[in-house]
Amino acid sequence: MLKRMPWPVILQIVPELSAGGAERTTIEMAEAVTLAGGRALVVSAGGRLEDELAEAGGELIRFPAKTKNPLAMLYNAAQLARLIRCCGVSLVHARSRAPAWSAFLAARHTQRCFVTTYHGIYNQDGRLKAWYNSVMARGDAVICNSQYTANLVRERHPESAERVGVIYRGVDLKAFDQAAVGAERVRAIREQWGVTGAKRIVLLPARLTRWKGQTVLIEAAAQLVARGEYGDVAFVLAGDEQTRSSFKAELEASIEALGLRGRVFIPGHCADMPAAFKASAFTVLPSIEAEAFGRVSVESQAMGCPVIASNIGAFPETVPAGPGMLAHATSGETAAGAGGAPCPPSPGPWLFEPGNAQALCESLRYALAMDNGALEALRQRGIERVRSGFSKRALQLQSLTVYDRLLGTQLAEAFETASQ
Repeated sequence: MLKRMPWPVILQIVPELSAGGAERTTIEMAEAVTLAGGRALVVSAGGRLEDELAEAGGELIRFPAKTKNPLAMLYNAAQLARLIRCCGVSLVHARSRAPAWSAFLAARHTQRCFVTTYHGIYNQDGRLKAWYNSVMARGDAVICNSQYTANLVRERHPESAERVGVIYRGVDLKAFDQAAVGAERVRAIREQWGVTGAKRIVLLPARLTRWKGQTVLIEAAAQLVARGEYGDVAFVLAGDEQTRSSFKAELEASIEALGLRGRVFIPGHCADMPAAFKASAFTVLPSIEAEAFGRVSVESQAMGCPVIASNIGAFPETVPAGPGMLAHATSGETAAGAGGAPCPPSPGPWLFEPGNAQALCESLRYALAMDNGALEALRQRGIERVRSGFSKRALQLQSLTVYDRLLGTQLAEAFETASQ
């Protein structure tokens, strides 16, 4: 048994606690630190995930962390330095650029360890933007959520190459488990979407924004319908329109013009994604811009729902590259602080050219024509690979190992003991 001893205080800073990948990972790491016996502080403006943070054992410190005003950021740095001293913080972990600058200055002023996580691909037009982005490469450890992201960081910030490593986003395997989702939840989702009967569902789960590729799927659906094939298929574009009501109106007009009413649905935000994936035959991720990771790809496969995606960004690391194969980068180390380049798979029916509606249509035709035996085998391989390579537990252990390397602690070992 591990001897109980004072464990470090880990402070994570994130602009707000909404439903994004950075926020979700913040909560998962607060849970891990707490289970390991440490204290998990989260500095943030707060948001819809506050209750989940509290359940995970994290402590929210309300703070205007999302400000981009330079003077306010300097003021925040001073306030954070006081907080670090007051709470005995040992390590500061930043997950977004604006608060990362304040956190970086505070950590250096107080001589604390500083860690960053690249959760997204930041536009880098011009020297000023490059300098602004550079704070995310200034950590004592720079964690990237995919090999694609890591390669981009090394290219943009070669001075940080030895401190860059990959820790994949993790799936909560308890929540995203077929056995945990009953028929009633699936039925409720189908009713919410307005999809009646025994229609197979092709799902695009993403907020309504042009770069997520909703228009590409609508065009592919129109091509499929024009062929007179697969009348038993419905297409669901599930996502929050946020402030993009004009884009939603554009999508609805396109659906009407292409004669897809009753075949393509835009039901809004979905609160039960495990049930959504279980209700669906396939998930389509037709992004036209690179994604740093794309968590819905692995969440969908964890629920036994195969994925068709654009051959761009990190999708080739998580999405099937050929019949029955789930591609996953295996070269190099996955803990931050190590190198390693990905081994991208050859595109197959599950990866298509970004923005190419005809290519997506052909991928859909291939998938929808699969016999039950081949489809079930593909589903099971996807579930097994996600469980072995993309679990929340793996993310937590690898991240705690990074903390241990910097602090000389045994958080990872304590977490393993506590969570068994």
